[in-house]
Amino acid sequence: MLETLTGFAVVAVAIALGYIIGRIDLLGPHARHVLGRLIFFVLSPFLLFSVLAHADAKMLFSALLPVSAVAAVAVIAAYALVARLVWKRSIGETVIGALSAGQVNSNNIGIPLSIYLLGSAAYPAPVILMQLLIFTPISLTILDAVTSEKISIRRTLLRTATNPIIIGSLLGTLVSVFGITVPDIVMDPVQLIANAAVPVLLISYGISLHGQRVLGTQGHRRDVILASILKLIAMPVIAWAAALLFGLSAAQTLIVVVLAALPTAQNVFNYSQRYDIGEAISRDTVFLTTIGCLPVLLLVMTLLG
Repeated sequence: MLETLTGFAVVAVAIALGYIIGRIDLLGPHARHVLGRLIFFVLSPFLLFSVLAHADAKMLFSALLPVSAVAAVAVIAAYALVARLVWKRSIGETVIGALSAGQVNSNNIGIPLSIYLLGSAAYPAPVILMQLLIFTPISLTILDAVTSEKISIRRTLLRTATNPIIIGSLLGTLVSVFGITVPDIVMDPVQLIANAAVPVLLISYGISLHGQRVLGTQGHRRDVILASILKLIAMPVIAWAAALLFGLSAAQTLIVVVLAALPTAQNVFNYSQRYDIGEAISRDTVFLTTIGCLPVLLLVMTLLG
């Protein structure tokens, strides 16, 4: 339990520092915008390349992948149906809300917690691969389309293919799958830049919390509540049921349920900042699920660990 609390404490300190920076206006009024672009275009691509390049190719395509996919797709579809058909949300807000419900923080929280709870940093790799090579291209393509003045299939495909996050993820996967050895003169600078991604992202998120109240945005409270319930309760339960259906071992079941119980990925907040869509939904869902996943993870470890 102490190791779990340590992992959350590290994240909490970085977010609190960002909140203080925002409160005293240390970086000026454009800090959120500048940091958001820095994370999206530079730091995240380097980080994702590094994580996937070092991942075991066998782990990337293990039995954990289809089970995690089933759980994620189920909650994303459930949110999208309610938001789009019942609440009549825009396509952009529906995408951000659906990602808030189904995309887990498998990197900057998932990796340290995987070490503390499961004993290895490799387990989140299949989820990272799924989210970055399947969910992210589809989501960013849709967001590109709905934020462009003129919808052009050629332009949308070009923007998706040149998206730095997708490029970094794809290159990292190719390095892992084909066993390519990247020389130290290339990998060391990549790792140096990658190491800055998580703290800067957490600080940027902390800055965004200043002046905001959780569930304070009128008209979107139910979006946040639905996304949080799907993320914290429905997704781990579906992952557990899918693990039984796929015949996973007890150890593998624990892994997929822990991964499903992780909080909403802060990358979703970064996407909402980048496209100026659904920022309140992603910000509040990240906050609530980051706090709420602690008792959920402790319960999972008690029942399955």
